[in-house]
Amino acid sequence: MEFGGLIVLVVVVLLVLIIAVKSVMVVPQAQSAVIERLGKFRSVAEPGLTFLVPFLDRVRAKIDLREQVVSFPPQPVITQDNLTVSIDTVVYFQVTDSRSAVYEISNYIVAVEQLTTTTLRNVVGSMSLEETLTSRDAINTQLRGVLDQETGRWGIRVARVELKAIDPPPSIQDSMEKQMRADREKRAMILNAEGARESSIKTAEGQKQAAILAAEGQKQAAILAAEADRQSSILRAQGERASRYLQAQGQAKAIEKVFAAVKRGKPTPELLAYQYLQTLPQMAQGDANKVWVVPSEFGKSLEGFARMLGAPGDDGVFRYEPPQEEPPTHAPEEEEESVKAWFDTSTTPEVAEAVRAAEAVARKEVPSPTLGAGQIPPPEQPS
Repeated sequence: MEFGGLIVLVVVVLLVLIIAVKSVMVVPQAQSAVIERLGKFRSVAEPGLTFLVPFLDRVRAKIDLREQVVSFPPQPVITQDNLTVSIDTVVYFQVTDSRSAVYEISNYIVAVEQLTTTTLRNVVGSMSLEETLTSRDAINTQLRGVLDQETGRWGIRVARVELKAIDPPPSIQDSMEKQMRADREKRAMILNAEGARESSIKTAEGQKQAAILAAEGQKQAAILAAEADRQSSILRAQGERASRYLQAQGQAKAIEKVFAAVKRGKPTPELLAYQYLQTLPQMAQGDANKVWVVPSEFGKSLEGFARMLGAPGDDGVFRYEPPQEEPPTHAPEEEEESVKAWFDTSTTPEVAEAVRAAEAVARKEVPSPTLGAGQIPPPEQPS
């Protein structure tokens, strides 16, 4: 009896433990459980502790409420221009209604995959290959809109649809590569032409600026040369004028000195005749003088010359009386007011001002056309 009672006690304890285990269920966070009672939907258990009726309630399915990522294998799709492309698709979705996900569709992952494939073929089938390759965002938006609308009754929300890769046929890829290579070569030729054009323009601008600077330099050099020639001519003319005046003054003084010396010497007619005879050979010099005749009235001429210039002495001979010498009281250039300017070697103020203006213009730097306003050209580096 004692052994049988022990067995009954153990069975009762096991039964109580089984009932307790079946009565309590813990649902993890971000999950939900669909509970059925006698095969009929009763409720959806939220995360946490949930009590069940043993042997009457059971868990039909546990649903992951987190956003899920499903990558589908490449699907062949025909474009509008009858080209087959292979497209990989990634779908981001989340279960929002566990009851609909369990009772409205048998396998919502397979359903999303098939729905994505058919929708993708519809969307890409209305586009050309070039539009398909360049319209990923538009395709993603259309796929998401259609999938979200169709999967809403399954308790699923499609968050995003992305196209991982769009692979055209190898022949089309080769043609596209050739086209891109041709485009690159075209752009390279255009860039080379633009570079040559810019280089030609810059070279022409440089030559123009060099010609302008050369012309400016020649102009300033011509101005300075003309001013120098003018000033030199003026100074040379002034010097020649002053020199001639001084020569005339010197010749006058020399004649006065000679005449005074002759008078001081009191020459006799014989001496004058002798001097006159010494002068005759000099008068006869010259290539044009072939024959020269001494005048017959030579003696009378000397006598008249002596009487006109001399004074009779005690012995009856005419002799010259030297005049009293008067030392010069002022310089030759101070004798007349009109002559003073001949000896003025200072530069005319107008000429000096013109020369200074020409030198200022010649030293002025001509800005380079490549420099902006207010920029200073860099100093030249010593070679």
